[in-house]
Amino acid sequence: MTEEKTRAILKKLDEVYGVTKEGFYHDQPWQLLAAIMLSAQSTDKQVEEALPDFCRRFQTADQLADAPLEEIEDTIRSIGLYKNKARNLKKCCTQIVNEYGGEVPARIEELLKLAGVGRKTATLFLADAYEIPGVTVDTHVFRISRRLGWAEGNNPVKVELELQKVLPEEHWNRINFQLIYHGREVCTARMARCGECVLGEWCERKL
Repeated sequence: MTEEKTRAILKKLDEVYGVTKEGFYHDQPWQLLAAIMLSAQSTDKQVEEALPDFCRRFQTADQLADAPLEEIEDTIRSIGLYKNKARNLKKCCTQIVNEYGGEVPARIEELLKLAGVGRKTATLFLADAYEIPGVTVDTHVFRISRRLGWAEGNNPVKVELELQKVLPEEHWNRINFQLIYHGREVCTARMARCGECVLGEWCERKL
């Protein structure tokens, strides 16, 4: 795909989906990291409904690290995979307290050492918390970027590196939520509604 086509697609995405998004409710960076961890395989609505009570109960990473596992589970029971997520949250906050003085690290290499934090979570956290440029590759970004001809990689890390070469850095942080919205509404995994797609004239997907 040419640079001209890429610029046209990015302009259209900005027009349709905007350039900013509202992040998850939080008072401190570690709570934002927790929210992103909770959102895995869950809807944003489920997470947003649970966060106010979660943040009231656990106002510091120390409090969550010291809390009984059952109390953490009870707070996030409405979220999918809550038992596994509760265990990871407790381990993660214990690491943040013991190894990082209660502050969430701002380097991806350190974030990936935390329990329950994968590359997608780490990249999204750095973008939302510290505005550090990064391409977050979830299922929507992976699928649509390949359909558009931006990437050919067969795993998220390869696609991430390809997109960093193709996209201007100022678009890295917002391409994730733009393609999530587009993937949910139009370019779905089960059936791409190409006739309704605002990117149709530039898409390289073989019909």
